[in-house]
Amino acid sequence: MKSLWIETTKDKLPLKPMENDEEADVCIIGAGLLGLTTAYYLSKEGKKVIVIEKGEIGEKASGNTTGKITSLHGLFYDHLISDFGEDYAKKYLEANENAIKNIKKIIEDEKLECDFEIQDAYTYTTKQDEVMEIEKEVQAVKKLDKEVEMVTKTDLPFKIAGAIKFGEQAQFHPRKYMLGLCKEITKQNKIFEYTTALDVKKDEENYIIYTDRGDIKAKSVVLATHFPIINTPGFYFVKMYQSTSYIIAIETEKKLPKGMYINIKEPIYSFRTAKYNGKDILLIGGSGHKTGEPITDDSHYQDLEKKAKEYYPDCKILFRWNTRDCISLDKIPYIGEFSNLMPNLYVGTGFNKWGMTSSNIAANIVTDKIMGRENKFEEIFKATRVKPIKNRIV
Repeated sequence: MKSLWIETTKDKLPLKPMENDEEADVCIIGAGLLGLTTAYYLSKEGKKVIVIEKGEIGEKASGNTTGKITSLHGLFYDHLISDFGEDYAKKYLEANENAIKNIKKIIEDEKLECDFEIQDAYTYTTKQDEVMEIEKEVQAVKKLDKEVEMVTKTDLPFKIAGAIKFGEQAQFHPRKYMLGLCKEITKQNKIFEYTTALDVKKDEENYIIYTDRGDIKAKSVVLATHFPIINTPGFYFVKMYQSTSYIIAIETEKKLPKGMYINIKEPIYSFRTAKYNGKDILLIGGSGHKTGEPITDDSHYQDLEKKAKEYYPDCKILFRWNTRDCISLDKIPYIGEFSNLMPNLYVGTGFNKWGMTSSNIAANIVTDKIMGRENKFEEIFKATRVKPIKNRIV
């Protein structure tokens, strides 16, 4: 079964495969959130951009997310301060907070209808012996000058022992948002579906992107393919692993919780509401594992459905889907130059399950690099960092 986001956006855009060789200032490989957001920003800068996608828009990772737009990434900031320092953690938080505002601005500027809603975000625990970890995170975030609350009550249908609450976060329908970006991009630039990149080679001052539909010549290239399609010299395949997680959408007559939620330790469960056929439904995610483990998908969906029935006995399962996330060794995305040996080739990957904000951060950094501008967050996400420190969060 496809995701809620894909099933509710079946209207086709007038996009076709590439038919002839092409030339552009920038070729973007991959039409997920990173690729489309970068194309959107570069189009506003007047750049000639070509986006190629091997399938249909937003039917891969970006169309199979929970659609939470948040800077609350589990219990992360205490670890960031410990591993990288307070200034680094503050920039990471600011970058993600800016991403929320950037997405909101795009939606408002282009009048995109994508079920965008401001929501509070919570990371919670139901275990008293884990409350101290929540308290430490609250104190860590306060050091970073963000208003944050420690709460013991939420809208969830069960009692919690404690939670950290971030206000002014958001959620949306990611594929409606992506299709809206496509309409803006194609006013002056090109997006080709069913066009697969096969290789990228340097050719004097340009790159040649070889596809199954012809060749593209471009001065700059952006690898926005979730997992980079080029293995060397970047070697991202040894700097990341993939994690699979599962989501179900349920309909119930019971009251649904306001806000977005995720607990702090395995087994992880995530909750948020969404719109479907004019009413609110609930998305329950989690039951994840490292991709490739010999476990059937059905067992994970059954776990989520059991959890749903526990709290909402009358519920009806409407949708079920899964997604794969790229996890970096230090839990920091890789953004910027793909390799010091390949100038003007850029990458954004390793978003660690927080792709809504990370993709916007990456799009801004890459756009600034292509436009020859400094970006204050570039250094903390630098893709070519030599020895990523393995974060204590596993």
